[in-house]
Order: sequence, then structure tokens, then C-alpha cells
Amino acid sequence: MGIEATGTGEAAASIDAGSGQWDIARVESIYRQPFHDLLHRAQCVHRQHFDPSAVQLSTLMNIKSGGCPEDCAYCPQSAHYTTPVAPEKMVSVAEVHAAAHAARAAGATRFCMGAAWRAPRGRDFARALEMVRAVRDVGMESCATLGMLTEEQAQQLAAAGLDYYNHNIDTSAEFYERIITTRSYADRLRTLEHVRSAGIRVCCGGIVGMGESMRDRCAMLVTLANLPRQPESVPINMLVRVAGTPLSDSPKLDPVDLVRTIAVARILMPASRVRLSAGRSEMDDALQALCFHAGANSIFYGERLLTTENPEVKRDQDLLDRLDMAASR
Repeated sequence: MGIEATGTGEAAASIDAGSGQWDIARVESIYRQPFHDLLHRAQCVHRQHFDPSAVQLSTLMNIKSGGCPEDCAYCPQSAHYTTPVAPEKMVSVAEVHAAAHAARAAGATRFCMGAAWRAPRGRDFARALEMVRAVRDVGMESCATLGMLTEEQAQQLAAAGLDYYNHNIDTSAEFYERIITTRSYADRLRTLEHVRSAGIRVCCGGIVGMGESMRDRCAMLVTLANLPRQPESVPINMLVRVAGTPLSDSPKLDPVDLVRTIAVARILMPASRVRLSAGRSEMDDALQALCFHAGANSIFYGERLLTTENPEVKRDQDLLDRLDMAASR
């Protein structure tokens, strides 16, 4: 299987694995296994590292919406496209503090903040640092996704107490330029290096359903698994097709491919939290249950993900109850 660890959870030794251990041909062969064999293998790996009945709950808040100068083809917040999302000013620290309190009361353990920036600057970045401190004051883990970071900015976020930084690679290096032209793949990897050097844990994953091939999905997972230190959190997003974006008419992803991607992510990164992220509002309960069986053990919890819908809290609570699953602490 390639990776061994004796511990459980995110602190397990296998989180350090990487540095070229996996290659695309090997991962493609895993992806193409008979479906039930793949799920069995993923579930066995999952049980070695996590309680299979536990799921980590994160809440995501949009702290600055719209007007982003990047041209990500999937994103309704890009200024390059005409979408239902209007640019809005950055929210206040008090609003973040109140939202974090509400998220904790609802059972979430991590509070994530997202801003539609290419990179944070000046007073906006200073306010983001205040927000990190406010979330920590509530007693929750903090996560932020603010675009590209300099080494100094990563150090400042660490000093403010940031636990996680989200910066997705989105897809394979080969497919990337068909999705984004304003920021390079190397730019993304450089920000991840700054985050790691600052001692902040990494949340990094990608999006499926953008027209990529199976090989692209496998190559994306290989990049993540071969990082010098594997991400502690790996969000797997299913494309949400939004009117006005270049990908609005993309064909729907075969749900089996989503499940296979999650299972392979679990096998390659056994000690990482694999998060079932965007697109859950379009998934029925059976598909979500299958994703949990394939190794997903984290979700975004709350009725909105930045600009797109997410299942209502009660629906998630009912589903977890029916699956005999509970929030991890």
C-alpha cells in the first residue's frame, strides 16, 4: 500500500510521506480497480487512521465577496465574468466573531474564512489577522483562504494563531491552464511552501467535474500526495456550475468518478482529513454515504459555501444520525 503509520488522526507519521513516492501510472491503476475492491481498500486504510463513524465539521464564511481579478473558469466571484455575485466590501471583525460563535454552537470545530483576492494587502490583511484572533478567542480552529501569500504574510498569520491555510491546486498541472491563466501552478505551490515554512497546517485539494480526464484527477492527487509533507486537509470539490462562468454548461460528473477520486485520495493520503466539499447540495444522501464509505471524513457544515448553496444544517444532522456518524472533536 506504500504508506504505513502506527498512530491515528492528523498527527500520524504518514502525513510526512511524499517526495515522489507516487507516480501517475501507479495511481491510475488504483483508480481503475473494480469499484468494490477500490472502496474496500480505501475503507481499510481509513480504519487504520480514523474512527470510521466520526466526521469533522467545518463552517465557511465569505469575508470579502466578488470582484476578484483572477480568471478561474469555475468561479462566480471573478471580475472577468458576469454572474449573480456582486462585489461586496469586507465584513467586520464583529460579524466574524458572531458567526464563529454560531458555528461552534451548531457543532462545527473549525471556522474557515474566504476572501476573493488575488493576494491580501494592507488594511484588508490587517483586518484578516484580527479575524483569525477573533476565531481563536471563540475556541475554534481557524482556517483562511486569502489567495497568494508572501513568506512574511504567512509568518504574520502564524503569529496571529492561524491553524490552517487553504490554497487548492484545483487540478493537474497539465489541465490547469485550461482553467486559470492569471496565476500559475508554480504560484500555488510557492504559497504552500510559505505556509509550511511558517508552521501553519495545509488545507489543499481540488475540483472534479471541470472536463478533466481521469489522468488529470490522478495527477492532481499525485501532486498532493508527493508534497514534502502531505496536506492535513484535502477538500474534494465537485464543480458547481454557475451561470455566467465558462464552465456553466459543463457536463455533469459521473458520481462514480467522484467516489473513486475520494477513495484514491484516502489511499494516497491516509492520515489526511478528506473533505467532501462543494457540490453537496446536488448530491443525494446515498451518494454522500458512499463518499463517507470511500474515506471522506470531513464536510463543510452550514447553509452556504462562499457564494454557492450547501445542505441545511438539519439535513446534515439527520443524515449523520441515519448513518450512525457523529461529529469528531
